[in-house]
Amino acid sequence: MENTQGIVLRSVKYGESSLVSTIFTSLYGVQTYMVKGVRSSKAARNRAGLLQPGTLLDMVIYHQQSKNMQHIREFQPAYIYTTVLEDIIKNSVALFSVEVLLRLLPEAAPQPELFDFTYQYFVTLDKTSRSHVGNFPLYFIINCSRELGYELKGNYSPDTPHLNLQEGGYTAGLPSLPPYMDDADCRMLTTLIATGNYDTLEHTEMTSTMRMRLTEWYIAFLQRHTQHMSNIRSLQVLQTILH
Repeated sequence: MENTQGIVLRSVKYGESSLVSTIFTSLYGVQTYMVKGVRSSKAARNRAGLLQPGTLLDMVIYHQQSKNMQHIREFQPAYIYTTVLEDIIKNSVALFSVEVLLRLLPEAAPQPELFDFTYQYFVTLDKTSRSHVGNFPLYFIINCSRELGYELKGNYSPDTPHLNLQEGGYTAGLPSLPPYMDDADCRMLTTLIATGNYDTLEHTEMTSTMRMRLTEWYIAFLQRHTQHMSNIRSLQVLQTILH
């Protein structure tokens, strides 16, 4: 048995009373767990609710390297949300971030630095005023992809003022193919990439239209330069909520 923290990414019903949960763990990266009896009428109250996407857990697990599905002996909240589950804006941001992880994270590959960043990201999302979380999704996808080795080349400058999706970075000349980004968007993305703390992030001002353009551009960048990134279904909800 081992102790680890985990971030729930997905849970699906299995049989009459169990769940199969995909969890990003601090020790073993993304793992799949069979959680037996959690949905039964005899189960402790709200236990299944602890396995919804975005929940932060302390877990006692059985881990066998040779098996595709692991087992949880015990689990409990590592952090209890006060606003994320009830606030529609924060909840939409959290679900978008979880979906990004599901698309980008390889299975069974430990990512301790990314885990720590993600854990603190969700805690900070919960504690931050809802009026200041608009930049969180873009900040998350930039930092998540950077931790996994997918990073834009170069920076905005008078010599390299254009974002080139095909080349994956800033270039001197206009890209040969769309999408084309204007100067303000290119400068803002460089600013966000350089942002190192949440206080700066909260006070980085941009319109909702710019925010969505940059988010869509970054998703397109990842789709072109990674093998795992498909469409983000929760993006449409995010666009509606963060207007």
